[in-house]
Amino acid sequence: MLSQPISIPLWIFIILVMVSCVAAIEWIFLPSFRWYVRRRTNKALAEISSHLRISVRPFQLTKKQVIVDRLLHDPEVMKAIDEHAKDNNLSREKSLSIAKKYVGETVPSFNAYIYQRCSYWFAKKLSWHLYRVRGHVLDAKKLMNVDPDATIVFVLNHRSNMDYILVSYLASQSTTISYAVGEWAKFWPLKSLIQSMGAFFVHRNSRNSLYRKVLERYVHMATEQGVCQAVFPEGGLTRDGKMRPAKLGFIDYMLRSYDIKTKRDIVFVPVGINFDRVIEDRSLTRQLDPKAPGRSSWFIVKTTAHFFLKNSILRSTEERWKRFGYAGVNFGNPISLKEYCHENDVFFNQLPREQRFEEIGTLAQHLMQRIEQVIPILPTPLIADILLEHREGLNHFDIKMKVHTTIEELQKNGAPIKDSEIPKETTIDHAIQILEMRKLIVQKHDKYFINNNEIKLLEYYANSIRHFRSNT
Repeated sequence: MLSQPISIPLWIFIILVMVSCVAAIEWIFLPSFRWYVRRRTNKALAEISSHLRISVRPFQLTKKQVIVDRLLHDPEVMKAIDEHAKDNNLSREKSLSIAKKYVGETVPSFNAYIYQRCSYWFAKKLSWHLYRVRGHVLDAKKLMNVDPDATIVFVLNHRSNMDYILVSYLASQSTTISYAVGEWAKFWPLKSLIQSMGAFFVHRNSRNSLYRKVLERYVHMATEQGVCQAVFPEGGLTRDGKMRPAKLGFIDYMLRSYDIKTKRDIVFVPVGINFDRVIEDRSLTRQLDPKAPGRSSWFIVKTTAHFFLKNSILRSTEERWKRFGYAGVNFGNPISLKEYCHENDVFFNQLPREQRFEEIGTLAQHLMQRIEQVIPILPTPLIADILLEHREGLNHFDIKMKVHTTIEELQKNGAPIKDSEIPKETTIDHAIQILEMRKLIVQKHDKYFINNNEIKLLEYYANSIRHFRSNT
């Protein structure tokens, strides 16, 4: 009787198989997968902690949903939700759902495994694939003496979207960095990858008061908890090669309620970045022309794909492939906010709004000057500046002589270039070759002249170092 086969309808069999698969996934595979991921993450975290001088903060390891709930129920955010509902004639539930969206995209979901195994590897490979990377700490002793419990804020000039990758790679041996990333990166799968690396998205120039309150309270929360951050005071990429005026909003979020007596110190580290070639240079300088038509998303995708395909092909033929020259990063001397406040008798949390912004503007200007002082001197900007100054043309030998005399002048004006970093003849030859290949300069009768159709681009590179020459 029991050995006789039992027939069941096909649809019941399919349901039983599906239920069995779900049960196997939920009770066997998912727990095993979670255990594996947790084990790998803990191993990566232990490895990170062993070599970082500024340790990963507990705030960064807190589950995203916990931080989301804390931020969403922050008293100031709750007040902003009510005001947003009232001002826009919305129900509180609708206003709350909008706030949840803002909070969800603002709060990162840091993953130690992805940061250590993926982002560092990617940043290193891409940086060295495109450039000869040169990174220097101008006074290592002062940087090493920074309080490990302080909130470190790297303040950088913004020349390229490669800035994020380059600084993350060079600083990865000391700390993990949280970036504010623009909306350009909010597409799958880059969005999830960026948030897992500890970065968060910002709507630049947004006038939405609810969004700005969410962003303000998150920045305040992360700063208070000691999360290392990187900030571009300019607020966007330079279009003409010069540093743009500082925007005060982000720094104000950090400092408006800062109490030097009870809060941990905030230490600003000025970082200067420069490139022999900026990948987006033509797109950036093109934006200086108000009559230039806009580019479609398809055009940008097509151009980017063509750029990487072309250079991948060139790289496959070793004799023809040459990287885009140097990418230089200099880390300047740290600036303690507590020391700054004591020296200037400034207490940001006690100042009314207008006076606070005035003092923050003074601090921001100080930071911008310190960034300018550490911008690297690289061969291509040097040669661009020299040829723009000598439009009658120079031969190969004269260019090399001018490079050395200009470097001596810049050194006298405090430019951060050591004798050991003075370009060799082969480096100068390579820089001239880059400019000639890109048709920014032309050779006639053994002399090099600027291409008059590319003056804007040559000015872009020369402007990155001209502030050192204007000191004379």
